[in-house]
Amino acid sequence: MKPGNKDASWFWMSWVVFTLGLLVMAFGIALMIRAEVGSAPWDVFHIGLYQQFGLTIGTWSIIIGLVIIGSTSLLERSWPKPGAFLNMLLVGLFIDLYLWLPILKTPDQLIGKLIMLISGILIMGYGIGLYIAADRGAGPRDSLMLVLTERIGWKVQHIRLSMEMVVLTLGWLLKGPVNIGTLLFCVTIGPIVGYSLPQCKKIVARLIERGGRNEDINKRKIRINHYDGVSKKAR
Repeated sequence: MKPGNKDASWFWMSWVVFTLGLLVMAFGIALMIRAEVGSAPWDVFHIGLYQQFGLTIGTWSIIIGLVIIGSTSLLERSWPKPGAFLNMLLVGLFIDLYLWLPILKTPDQLIGKLIMLISGILIMGYGIGLYIAADRGAGPRDSLMLVLTERIGWKVQHIRLSMEMVVLTLGWLLKGPVNIGTLLFCVTIGPIVGYSLPQCKKIVARLIERGGRNEDINKRKIRINHYDGVSKKAR
């Protein structure tokens, strides 16, 4: 394998993993929304905007993401990073796509709703782990959190908590779905991502290693059609 081929292979593979992570995360968000027993703080805000002003939940996710990206860029005095922009755009589109599917319906019984909620949180946690493991940049909200941390000087957890409380309050005022699922998400998403992220990093590392072997003929297993002579002795 020529020098640089592995880096090029990983570059494209990382964007595939990044997109897959966003697909998985958006599916988890959609499950939480369809469960109708409370959503994550940012989704409470998006749903509240949707209920009061129309459009779609995914569209509001994109609009708010654009506002956040613009604010972050002004604070940093730099252009938005591609990962943050794609995160904002794709997650909004994927959310609307999943919510549009007729098969994704709200269960009639409370136990079914709770199962859907818990599944959504778990799936969302692994989606976050995948897109972080791809190392293609933080999402709009995480980018703003990091910038505010540098500017204000507070700890990351305090900045994050303040952001979540502000959007949750705004979402509640807009009649967004604040319920047991909101609390459960806030309490569990950190530990879930803490557990899923190392696993996702291992998966990504294996993909890189396998990709390197597939591109380098000297590292592949010898097959019947891999011959250019009888043996090394015959050369």
